[in-house]
Amino acid sequence: MGGLTEAKLRALAGGRSFERGLGYVDEVSGVEFGDGWIRASVQGTERYEVELLLGGRKLAGTCDCPYGQEGNFCKHLVALGLAVIAQKADLPRLRKAARDRTRGLEAWLTGLSRDDLLALVREEAVEDRSLRRRLELRAASAHGDVAGIRSRIRELLDIGPFAQYGYVEYADARAYADQAGQAVTAIRSLTASGQVTDATALAREAIGRLASVVESVDDSDGRLGQVGADLADAHHEACRAARPDPEQLAHWLVTHALGEAADLTDIDPLDYGDVLGERGTAALRRYAAEAWQANRTGWAEKHLMQRLAKSGRDIDTVIAVHAADLAPDGHTHLLVARELDTAGRTAEALEWAERGIREAEDLADVDTALVDHLADRYTRTDRLADAVTLRRDHFAARRTLLTYQQLRVAAVAADCWLTEREKALELLRADVEQAGAYGGRVLVDILLDDKDLDAAWQAAHEHGAHDGQWLTLADQSRPTRPADALPVYLRLAASLARETGNRAYEQLVSLLLSIRDCHHRLGTPDDFTTYAADLRAAQKRKRNLMRLMGDCGL
Repeated sequence: MGGLTEAKLRALAGGRSFERGLGYVDEVSGVEFGDGWIRASVQGTERYEVELLLGGRKLAGTCDCPYGQEGNFCKHLVALGLAVIAQKADLPRLRKAARDRTRGLEAWLTGLSRDDLLALVREEAVEDRSLRRRLELRAASAHGDVAGIRSRIRELLDIGPFAQYGYVEYADARAYADQAGQAVTAIRSLTASGQVTDATALAREAIGRLASVVESVDDSDGRLGQVGADLADAHHEACRAARPDPEQLAHWLVTHALGEAADLTDIDPLDYGDVLGERGTAALRRYAAEAWQANRTGWAEKHLMQRLAKSGRDIDTVIAVHAADLAPDGHTHLLVARELDTAGRTAEALEWAERGIREAEDLADVDTALVDHLADRYTRTDRLADAVTLRRDHFAARRTLLTYQQLRVAAVAADCWLTEREKALELLRADVEQAGAYGGRVLVDILLDDKDLDAAWQAAHEHGAHDGQWLTLADQSRPTRPADALPVYLRLAASLARETGNRAYEQLVSLLLSIRDCHHRLGTPDDFTTYAADLRAAQKRKRNLMRLMGDCGL
């Protein structure tokens, strides 16, 4: 119990969940104690099952509420923890009582005669439909009744009893997933009893049936996805034991990987190499190739072909798959170039990257990662002039601050930045004439980035700038041009003074500090004193603003 404290509960849950958990302590019921765990039910929006796990000084927990299913330590876990802490003095007695109840139940069951025990099971099976189904399935498995097991699995995977209007809502999804999970147990029991061929067939059938209904179930908590993963494992286990015909297994694996059930089970054909052997692996590649040839643009077909090719280190097939469906923005060319670079075929990689640039429908829309890749390769091989040309063309197509910065890096490395800068600025100024305010703002950003403040001020006045650019101009110019910066700060402060909220107050105080600095540099501190006093008088009802100004000596 050392790990269960109010402080630990608050640390795990956070202040908000902890406070909310206080209101649920009286809703905790059915507390059970075990070795390292405490379980109970907590009545919230619904009745949730919660479990605290204690190991030494560590504490963790699970709850089937939506928030808990996301991995969070929820208010229901807090409530259980607080309820247990409140009964700390009684814990030894409660634990003993729990052990006594378990022993008493076991002793009572052991003392029943065979007939009385059978009568009890029959009575419970009549009352509990789920228990009856589990027992029927175990009976069929024990007798090797494959037809009976198949029938029971079909019933287990039928959403009918849980669905309203053909859909299983979240409230019923868990019960359905728990029932569907019993199919996994039945299939594994067949494998364990040596009926591996039947187990393989039933696993495939169950996967198909579950895939056909998964879209009709609200599986927000992922329980049905786990059933799918467990069915996939059961199929793999059965195949390992059965050693089915490699050709047939390869065909099923490819069909499954390209079908709707693939997402449900996440079966990876490459994991079956130990069962397929050389003949099956060759068949796997053949069937995958046939599927891809029939649909060269299909994502699933391409993905499977590429994985199989990479596993066999067949780089030419990987390239062929990419080349059959080239993206117009050059992204696929980039993927090919990277694959070739990894394989050490650098000359071919460069050709593919250059081809991607040439074949791009519009350099303005080309994948920027391809431009970066090719520019990097040019730089590495001392082709600095080619890097500058590429960056210049890209900037001409996409006149942004980033493409300008990239051009500058390349041109500085090639010792031709002054010339390239003048050409770039000519393009930008021409843009201003055509694009108006947007072009002017790009020009201001670039001049600011170049630290060309005189030109930036001129561009801002002639072509316009947004408030963020004006503020940057003022901040960068304040030490040397306080007279130009001051009007900017005053205008922005006047606008903020009309707003409310702590964020606006913090921004306004920052501007006031800059205004004070400008007046200090201009030798007019009295003007600032008068300005600040007028502002205080006008804004006196904004108590948080007054406090912030006072804290900053304003």
